[in-house]
Amino acid sequence: MDFLSKKHKALVADPLNDNNPITVQVLGICSALAVTAQLMPSIVMSVAVLFVLGMGNVVISLLRNVIPSKIRIIVQLIVVAALVIIVDQVLKAFAFELSKQLSVFIGLIITNCIIMGRFEAFALGNKPWPSFLDGIGNALGYAIILVIVGAVRELLGSGTLLGFQIFGDPIAKTGLYSIGYENNGFMLLAPMALITIGIIIWVQRAKNKELIEEHSA
Repeated sequence: MDFLSKKHKALVADPLNDNNPITVQVLGICSALAVTAQLMPSIVMSVAVLFVLGMGNVVISLLRNVIPSKIRIIVQLIVVAALVIIVDQVLKAFAFELSKQLSVFIGLIITNCIIMGRFEAFALGNKPWPSFLDGIGNALGYAIILVIVGAVRELLGSGTLLGFQIFGDPIAKTGLYSIGYENNGFMLLAPMALITIGIIIWVQRAKNKELIEEHSA
């Protein structure tokens, strides 16, 4: 069996651009708005979804032939809830401050449309390896958007990246602040996350006219 066939590579590559779960499928928007005021929470949420979706797809795929159709949603919720609990406990043990910062949004991974959508659309009908790749691909597509939005909002809103001053010290008025630059506090508000994602969607579709044709058909 070719574990790196063209079809398998497409499962990872397509969600990164042409079939991105946020900018094309418009899924997972809530967390993209809620946790992207800073880059670090965006990265942590991305890693959490990567683990939950990758492992969850594998588990659902392994169980696909024994799950009664009438209770498949319940089984999927149990699987994703168990994985989210693992993520939550690991964060509380090793990154407690980040755990508090992300608060309920880690728990809300359970209701993330991307995860339940991939369980239903792919994992229930495919073998574990393709399901794993599909989960990783969609999670990475989600992560790319979160990291971009988190980086832009933190940089323009606070003048920092991962807590490090990029534009200089706003208190001592060094760097760009010495010539009158001011941080844009509006970037830290939820509406700017939506506007930033909108700009990414516009740029993506401007570069790929086929996306406009496919989703307007």
